[in-house]
Amino acid sequence: MILVTGAAGFIGYHVARALAERGDEVVGIDNLSEYYDPSLKRSRLEQLSSQTRFRFERLDLCDYDGLRRLFDHHPIERVCHLAAQAGVRYSIENPFAYQKSNNEGFLNVIELARSRKAANFVYASSSSVYGASRRLPFAEDDPADCPISLYAATKRANELVAHCYSHLHGLPCSGLRFFTVYGPWGRPDMALFIFTRAILEGRPIDVYNHGRMRRNFTYIDDIVKGVLLTIDHPVPCGIYNIGNSRAETLLDFIEALERCLGRKAQRNMLPMQAGDVAETVADIARIRALGYEPATNISEGIGKFVAWYREYYRV
Repeated sequence: MILVTGAAGFIGYHVARALAERGDEVVGIDNLSEYYDPSLKRSRLEQLSSQTRFRFERLDLCDYDGLRRLFDHHPIERVCHLAAQAGVRYSIENPFAYQKSNNEGFLNVIELARSRKAANFVYASSSSVYGASRRLPFAEDDPADCPISLYAATKRANELVAHCYSHLHGLPCSGLRFFTVYGPWGRPDMALFIFTRAILEGRPIDVYNHGRMRRNFTYIDDIVKGVLLTIDHPVPCGIYNIGNSRAETLLDFIEALERCLGRKAQRNMLPMQAGDVAETVADIARIRALGYEPATNISEGIGKFVAWYREYYRV
């Protein structure tokens, strides 16, 4: 059995579904926090309810006794830890939410994985750990000791804790540095969701750094492929970039969205936001060695998101 934390979240939902569809027994947990509309999380869980190999328990990462009982009641062999307090900008105003969920919650889960001798512990990190590094593309062996947001700092702290657990206890650990994930069932605080809603409602969109940012926009199905590969290939202590093979500018991304919507955006051009970086470009050679290959370009991926958005919100 595989434990997926954050199963009602964007990436967690897709990973849990893919695991169940391929025949794995999956138990998912989530606290259904109100960081964004919980109804979207409940809708994801409704989609998962048709999977006979998936079961769900509402549980908070910081409830150590509840987590311990979960491990007592289920034969959990592998852990895919995707739950976290997300958002770079939100961390500036709400630092304690990140300390609780991303630090305390992470420690609770990895400690229970260790005590129950899990065969593999895979966890979500982030491309944000590279901070304002000017060395491109980002490679896993590059220094990652100068985060510029609290969110990034908590993710780097997770990597260091996992390294200790691997070294001290022999727990196989793989940290996944995701690069700008997008797609159907995405989070409402993410750029594609915000832009789509604003354009359809005739409102302007805020374009930071005047649209000159570059990102490895990575479609959710490609992310899931990478996650499943690392679940299936335990290593003593690994870090993997999971991104697209091509970097795009934010303006390219917006123009692709405009084509899919058939509407032009009103662009409010703004300087860089605090805690953000100009470029995040991934070196994906390491995950490619496991058989990973991103397959979805932004035109196709944005088209699938727009189709989902119009159906879900009936617009």
